[in-house]
Formats: sequence, C-alpha cells, structure tokens
Amino acid sequence: MADSIKIEVHVALIHYPVYNKVGEVVTSSVTTLDIHDISRVAKTYAVSSFFVVTPLKKQRELVERLIEHWMTGYGAEYNPTRKEALLETRVKNNISETVRALTEQYGKKPVVVATCAKKISKSVDFQYLRKEIRKGDPILLLFGTGWGLEKMILKDADYILDSVEGVGDYNHLPVRAAIAIILDRLIAR
Repeated sequence: MADSIKIEVHVALIHYPVYNKVGEVVTSSVTTLDIHDISRVAKTYAVSSFFVVTPLKKQRELVERLIEHWMTGYGAEYNPTRKEALLETRVKNNISETVRALTEQYGKKPVVVATCAKKISKSVDFQYLRKEIRKGDPILLLFGTGWGLEKMILKDADYILDSVEGVGDYNHLPVRAAIAIILDRLIAR
C-alpha cells in the first residue's frame, strides 16, 4: 500500500493524560527506547511523522537532545540509519498542539484515531481504518503509555481502533510492539 498511494498517517505517543496501574490519571515518563524503536517502526511503514507528546518540559528537552544527538555530529556519523529514522520525529506539549500542527500542515483537521487495549463497543476494525487511510486524508493515531489513554481522549477521538488481541487472556503489550503490529495491519502491502 505504501508504494501505490501516498499515505498520510501520523503516530502520537501520549504521556498525558494516561492511567497508571491503579486507574489514576498521571503523566508517564518518556523512555528513550520508545523514541528510538518507534521512530524506526514509523520509518519502516512510511509514517509521515511521529510525535512524542508530553507536558513535562524536562522530558521534551530530553527528547529534543536525543534527536539532536543523532541528527548532528558524532551520532549522525556513527549511525546514519538512526538519523534517517528520527527525521520525522517531533515533540509536542499536548494532543491539541499536535492536532493543530497537522491542521496547519494540511489545511484541515486530521482524522483522530485512539487506540485501546480493551474492547470498546464503538471501535472500528482494522479493515475499515485501512480503507480510510487509502482515501489519503491525514490520520493521527494516538497511542497511550502507562495503562492507556484517559477516557476523554477516547470519547473525543473520531474513531477508536479495535484492540490487538493475542491468543490468550493476557493483553498488555508494550506500546512499541502494539504500534508495530497496528502499523503492519494498517499499512503493510
């Protein structure tokens, strides 16, 4: 699919508002492994941009320093493929800022699709969203860290994507794995 049409899929890794394991709304910590790995997955699936979304200034600065390290100087020389993967990685303060940036870029609001590990009655399946992607409109996929996106994000999204289901009762994928699986289901040839 990536070769036959121009896809306009964007991924946002949300660190607030998300739940912790006891159901409290928190801000989760940015992990550098997520940034590296998700940037590489996004590049592999021709994702237009990957947003790391956190309200914490020090966390945003950490992401910006990491990106700068691999874009310039020794990091860029040492591992050019890492540089290539991070070219479309961005840092934003919140979801509204992310949506606003994409709206300015495209001249229209992106279709916002939230993801959730739980079954939700109003969710759309992968086949439906694949068809939406093929239309060429900008799509923003929201992925929660911690124990998932806060319920108002799910309520405000244009769609909620069906959860990724394994073969047993256990369902708590690392976000990096969930993003890779979902992008493969939505974008792969």
